[in-house]
Amino acid sequence: MLKGYEDQEELREAYLDHLSGHADGMWKSCADGHITASAMVVDPERGRVLLTLHKKLRMWLQMGGHCEPQDPTLAAAALREGTEESGITGLTLLPGGPVRLDRHKTPCAWHLDVQYAALAPSGAIEAISDESLDLRWFAYDEVAGVADDSVVRLMEATRARL
Repeated sequence: MLKGYEDQEELREAYLDHLSGHADGMWKSCADGHITASAMVVDPERGRVLLTLHKKLRMWLQMGGHCEPQDPTLAAAALREGTEESGITGLTLLPGGPVRLDRHKTPCAWHLDVQYAALAPSGAIEAISDESLDLRWFAYDEVAGVADDSVVRLMEATRARL
């Protein structure tokens, strides 16, 4: 099995096992890894997604990051991260819950990412955040040329959900 192509049900079980074994498994303080939440910001009217050039990782990624104690749910964390990093107010999460799960190693620990899709309102204007080097809209067919396979899989899963 190729790295990153884990079965979604296996990943779900791994996330639940992680949370069972780590009282702090939701938080950045958990050195064994932690749950994160992300949102692929999409503009289906124009067939494009908004990606951020992450300041630390120097990769084009969806919006996302660590959960905060004030986040009542993972969906709320994803929506907060999407809004903060895109600068777009009025994002709404695509109905149906998370689009997919992804596990990846980062400089701080393993991220057990719960990935959502967020719909940008018509005429949305993005604004770069302190966490980004750049912020740019990409047509669906451009994403594979700039982002890694995990972002491409998230975009494909999002498009299938649309």
